[in-house]
Amino acid sequence: MKVYFNNSCKICKAEIDLYKKEKIDEIDWVDITDNELAEQETSKDSKQLLRRLHVKDGEKVFGGAEAFLLLWKKMPKYKFLYKFFKLPIIFNIFKIVYEIVAFLLYLKNKKQLKKSNL
Repeated sequence: MKVYFNNSCKICKAEIDLYKKEKIDEIDWVDITDNELAEQETSKDSKQLLRRLHVKDGEKVFGGAEAFLLLWKKMPKYKFLYKFFKLPIIFNIFKIVYEIVAFLLYLKNKKQLKKSNL
C-alpha cells in the first residue's frame, strides 16, 4: 500500500509523522510535492494530489476519507479509528468534515503547485 501525502504542509506532515512512527512495513510513504512519479502512479494531477490524501492499494486509488479508513485499518494503534469512522452515519459526517478541512488546507498550500498547472 502506498500513501500519497503533502510533506510540505505542516499539518499534513505532523499527522503523517505520527503514523510513520508505527513502522508498518506494508506502507510506503510518498511525498507528492513536485513528484511526477506520484502523478503517474495515481493517474492524478498535482492539484488532485494536493487536494486530499490518497492511498493506492493494489491497483486501486482511494482519496479523502476512504483513504484514511484504509490507512487506519493497516495500523494496529489506529484501528479503533477505522472501526469508529467506518460506521455509516459517522463516515458520512467524517467525509463532509474531511472535505471542508482538506479544501481549506488546499487553499493554504496551493502555492506549491507547479506554475504550469495553475
